[in-house]
Amino acid sequence: MYQIVRTLENRPVSERCCGSEGHCAPERQYASEQYRGSEQQYRLQQHCVSIGEDGPELEYLTFPLLESTGIAKHLFTTRLGGVSRGAFSSMNLSFTRGDDKKAVLANYERIAAILDCSVGDMAASHQTHTTNIRVMTREDSGKGILRPRDYENVDGMITDEPGLVLVTYYADCVPLYFVDPVHMAIGLAHSGWRGTAGRMGECMVREMERHFGSRPEELYAAIGPSICRDCYEVSEDVAVQFEYLSGNIVTPGKEKGKYQLDLWLANRTILEQAGILPDHIAVTDICTCHNSGYLFSHRVSGEKRGNMGAFLMLK
Repeated sequence: MYQIVRTLENRPVSERCCGSEGHCAPERQYASEQYRGSEQQYRLQQHCVSIGEDGPELEYLTFPLLESTGIAKHLFTTRLGGVSRGAFSSMNLSFTRGDDKKAVLANYERIAAILDCSVGDMAASHQTHTTNIRVMTREDSGKGILRPRDYENVDGMITDEPGLVLVTYYADCVPLYFVDPVHMAIGLAHSGWRGTAGRMGECMVREMERHFGSRPEELYAAIGPSICRDCYEVSEDVAVQFEYLSGNIVTPGKEKGKYQLDLWLANRTILEQAGILPDHIAVTDICTCHNSGYLFSHRVSGEKRGNMGAFLMLK
């Protein structure tokens, strides 16, 4: 098993240059000004650790707001710090995109070292852009990673079992994290445009309320790294599905019949409408598409890429 040798640095992700094009700063400024102010607890934190004596340095992201609850561990991976090669370089967590399975498993083992768990403690989603949510238990440990799933079409997962690590996958779509420090429960969801149009965030709140007694005002939520409005051009048939949300969630695009869709603002609006307090929501300040050398992006790379992972567990 891998072990953390040393922590090299921890700092706000906005202090890290993700690329030479200069795209990072404008997107971070756009996120912090439009959504939530510049308070430190709402800004993504970048961590760099050395795992093993000879392994590459691993970089991952966390939300201080979620960490402040004190009951959960979480992270979001970047492309950096794994052992995959080529288009999957280097922290790819997908077994289904053509990467060497031994390399993918080694990447999971490196993440397990950070979370101080085993890969066998992890349980993976089966994402098909639904709003289906599954209550996960210890019986699901290892499914989707070390052994086959006995479920499908699951884009959201909730649990109140400590030590069970929920895992979902991304390359532009939106990760949604939920932590309930009162009822000791967590949730993790994948929300692309279809899931967002179907109000996946609200679905998660209601399922946590139904199964664990969670109250929306007691929940903490985070909207993770994903594609930003400036990069996410959609057609009219997608844009019209967001007409029920007010605000500048859909704006005119650069061409006739094209629109820019703001999934960050859409998901924040849905979470607030579901009853989560505005100061209990943190929003990403980094775009996957603008930073495709640091984060996998389907919009940039198409099918020739890996997947990042969101991880969440109760302590």
